[in-house]
Amino acid sequence: MIVKVRVIPNCEDNEVVSRIGSVLRVKICAASADLQINTMLRDYLSEFFEVPIKMVNIIRGAKGREKTVEIIGKTEEQLKNLLDSIP
Repeated sequence: MIVKVRVIPNCEDNEVVSRIGSVLRVKICAASADLQINTMLRDYLSEFFEVPIKMVNIIRGAKGREKTVEIIGKTEEQLKNLLDSIP
């Protein structure tokens, strides 16, 4: 499944804030200039979607706040149900 992610840096906790249409808004505890933000995002999304970290790939937007992320390891339906549970 391909998911668009809007990263919100400099927060206290990593968390999924909301979903606006097909864009997932995710808070990550790293500075926006920090090179670790992509690694932290992959770690958090693998936890959130309950898949191994190697199943989460950033395909577009590695240097920006808007990223396109591919998540594999679960069926499309399972991932869609998780996304639908986000307010």
